[in-house]
Amino acid sequence: MKKISPILLGLSIVITGTSLAAAQDAATLPKVLQITREFTKPYKAGAAHDKTESAFIAAFAKAKFPAYYIGLNSLSGKSRALYLTTYDSFAEWEKDNKIVEKNPTLGADLERAGIADGENLDELDSVVYMRDEDLSYHAHADISHARYMEIEVFSVRPGHDREFREAVKMVKNAYEKAGTSAHWAMFEIMFGTERGTFIALSADNSLAEIDSSLMDGKKFADALGEEGMKKLDGLTAVAMESWHNELFSVNPRQSYVNPDWIKAEPDFWKPKSMAAPAAKAAMPEKKATP
Repeated sequence: MKKISPILLGLSIVITGTSLAAAQDAATLPKVLQITREFTKPYKAGAAHDKTESAFIAAFAKAKFPAYYIGLNSLSGKSRALYLTTYDSFAEWEKDNKIVEKNPTLGADLERAGIADGENLDELDSVVYMRDEDLSYHAHADISHARYMEIEVFSVRPGHDREFREAVKMVKNAYEKAGTSAHWAMFEIMFGTERGTFIALSADNSLAEIDSSLMDGKKFADALGEEGMKKLDGLTAVAMESWHNELFSVNPRQSYVNPDWIKAEPDFWKPKSMAAPAAKAAMPEKKATP
């Protein structure tokens, strides 16, 4: 759960509650995804934002808070940071909220962090999604090695959910037939924005994986066939109001992750340049719980 005070978060969401590094099994993948979006002011998205975000990380680490999150920075679109937290259920989320409620020191640290971080921001909001296993495809449960995240946003027209699902099923079948490395976890909106919004998250260990996926385009088209392509085009034309892609990089300086991740890859998750500020933080600051 990330930034925002418990009161502001209310029922608001990447990508790691208490079990983000679970085995790659659909049963272990998180069901609830909370994403907090921070739109940064011009030229405030770099070291300045890293510094204020480190206060949240210090506060949570000091309290040994059990819910982790990943910080993403935009490489496309408006300058913004996303903070992804996952939970197996809303009940699990509530337990973490109660930890903050019962820890006034943590609450105060987070409030101070939020005030400082707000100086870097133009806007902040939060949305909550639920995972849809039927629309997901070979989703990666362990994303500890991810360095980039592709997010596809689909806006489905009211009354056309069936056509959208049929289109996704065709795409999944074609990728399976083509034998590509395509993968994504699909989530449907629950709270925070228009109904009919779906997002597909794909974790990449390097940008070279995007090059590979582009080369798989012909395999996909061949697997679907000319008639299949026509049918898919028809379904998407009917079902979707809009559709766009965004690319983000994983920022370890703005992520509060499982200690096991840090032990496995300390050079990435705990770079020396961020170790000093964390050690100095006399007054941890931000990342409040939902």
